Amino acid sequence: MTLNNPYQVYQNNSVNTASGGELTLMLYNGCIKFIKQAMKEMNETNYEAKNTNIQKAQNIIQELMLTLDKEVEISKQMLPLYDYIQFQLKEGNVKNEVDKLEEALRLVTEFRDTWKEVILKTRKAQPAKGVHA
Repeated sequence: MTLNNPYQVYQNNSVNTASGGELTLMLYNGCIKFIKQAMKEMNETNYEAKNTNIQKAQNIIQELMLTLDKEVEISKQMLPLYDYIQFQLKEGNVKNEVDKLEEALRLVTEFRDTWKEVILKTRKAQPAKGVHA
């Protein structure tokens, strides 16, 4: 498959060159985007598109769950929160309740914002590349 669209090439390069932390941030951002789109589709009674977007968000949460390092204490605390988000997404989808999606969106947004702070602090703590002590 040839990539002729410059934006698509840029996107692929962004993913291929991103650090693990940046990839996690991309996952959170994608999940937020799909939940918001599902809420929009739900309000427009476009239930097929709503379902598709919720499934995409659920797949992202599943991926985040699978990549947790079970040896790290914070991972043991995150797993039940991810389970809760999955439950809210499922309930919102099945019952067409936007408040369930709003709750999932709130949590994912909090996680994303926290993760972004971690990345920024980590970058500040690292010495500049090419500078030797």
